[in-house]
Amino acid sequence: MWWIYALLSAFFAALTAIFAKIGVADISSNLATAIRTIVILFVAWGIVLFRGEYKGAGSISRHSLIFLVLSGVATGLSWVFYFKAIQLGKVSQVAPVDKLSVALTIIMAAVFLHESLTWKTAIGAGLIISGTLVLILK
Repeated sequence: MWWIYALLSAFFAALTAIFAKIGVADISSNLATAIRTIVILFVAWGIVLFRGEYKGAGSISRHSLIFLVLSGVATGLSWVFYFKAIQLGKVSQVAPVDKLSVALTIIMAAVFLHESLTWKTAIGAGLIISGTLVLILK
């Protein structure tokens, strides 16, 4: 079942790239990121309120809150740089290079979370890194 959500995520990420390229054509990429963030804020809180999940907010530990804030900062910086890259480059090049994050996540998960790194996963990460190099090297 997880893979259905992963495929939906990939589909909407692809739409994000296309919509972002069109959206940043005439405005600052930072302003575009700020507008996008407001929309995401309303969508995310709308879902939480609709599902009644806000009731668990009082029980969030300090540890979880710190790492959620750090994740939010990382997400924000990722979006700022992504929108600038989309504004300056071709979506067909920027989006795949952005997915280098998949290979970096695999490596970081092994190092920091002590997740096992199988040969299959390592080869997949290697192919992603190779594909990124093909796209960015002249």
